Amino acid sequence: MNYLDMFIFGMEIIGTVAFASSGAMLAIQKEMDLFGVGVLGVTTSVGGGMIRDLILGIIPPLMFQKPVYTVTAIVTSMLLFVIISVKRNLKNDKITAAYNKIMLIFDTIGLGIFTVTGMNTAKNAGYDQTFLLIFVGVITGVGGGLLRDIMAQEKPYILTKHIYACASVLGAVVCVCLNVILDDLASMAAGLFVVVLVRVFATHYRWNLPKIKS
Repeated sequence: MNYLDMFIFGMEIIGTVAFASSGAMLAIQKEMDLFGVGVLGVTTSVGGGMIRDLILGIIPPLMFQKPVYTVTAIVTSMLLFVIISVKRNLKNDKITAAYNKIMLIFDTIGLGIFTVTGMNTAKNAGYDQTFLLIFVGVITGVGGGLLRDIMAQEKPYILTKHIYACASVLGAVVCVCLNVILDDLASMAAGLFVVVLVRVFATHYRWNLPKIKS
C-alpha cells in the first residue's frame, strides 16, 4: 500500500466514523432502539458509497468487499449509544445544543471526505468523464445522509439547509479541475478544503439558496 492509498484509507475511516456518528445521533434523538441506532449509523456512513458502486458497476459494492467500513460504523454507533446513555441526565437544551454542533461537524467532515474519495474510486474504476466524476463524488458525499433522513422520516437536510449539496458540488469541481495540473493527493486535499470551507461559512453566515415560502 503506497502513501496515497494509506492517505485515502485513513480519510475513508475518518469519514466513516463521522457519518456513522451523524446517523447514530439522529437515531438517538428519534428515540430508536440499539438496533435502529446501528442501522442508521451504517446507512449514513456507507449508503453513499453503495449508491456510487452500483452506478459504477462495482458488484458487490465495496461495503461488502471491504467490511472494515461497515464494522467501523457499527462500533462507532454502539459506542455513541453507550456514551449518550451515560449522559442521558443532561438537560434537554444542552442535549439539543450539543447535538446540533456534533451533527454539523460530523456532516461537514464526512461530506468533504466522501466527495473526494468517491471521485477517486471512480477514477480507479477506469472512468475519466468530468461530469461522471463530479456526479459520483457528490452522490457519495450526500447519498448516505439522504438515506438517513428518509429512514428517520426527516425532511432531507441536503435539500433545505446551508448549501449542503452545493458545497459538495463545488468541492468536486475544484478537485477534478485541479487534478489536471496537480497530483491526486493535492487535488483531493483542495477539494476537501473547499467543501469544509463552504460549509463553515454557509453555517456561520446562514447562507441558504432561495426558496418560496408560503
